[in-house]
Amino acid sequence: MTDDTESYFETTEVGDTTVTENRTITEADVVNFAGVSGDFNHLHMDKERMEDSGFGQRIAHGMLVFSMSTGLLWQSRSQEEREAVVAFYGINDLRFRQPVFIGETIHVEMEVTEKREKPDHPVASGVLHLDAEIKNQDDATVISCEFLSLVK
Repeated sequence: MTDDTESYFETTEVGDTTVTENRTITEADVVNFAGVSGDFNHLHMDKERMEDSGFGQRIAHGMLVFSMSTGLLWQSRSQEEREAVVAFYGINDLRFRQPVFIGETIHVEMEVTEKREKPDHPVASGVLHLDAEIKNQDDATVISCEFLSLVK
């Protein structure tokens, strides 16, 4: 961006929305996430035990599904948007609404709900508050939260 153009922060409006592509949760995703995170809880790893549970099967790690949502959001951004991102600034009100099972497909729906200027920041113009819902193939919300994104 040149000095005579508006910043991404300035051109982004409250009410702007994004819907990502889909991604299916695989067994390999769950196993790899367990290895990286060290979370080998039976909820995610013990097929026989979970068949006899109230869930009836293993569930994906909530943080795996959340992490996948950040990747889906990144992939949905244009090059201009990617270059405008200074940092993932935080998460508010993260809630795991219902389990996600191996083989389910998720996507993210997000809306800009607030903009806060950061006039003293050396790089960023402000913080975008983004309400996000991670939904499954049935359009049921499995995770909800507010992302904070520090942008130019």
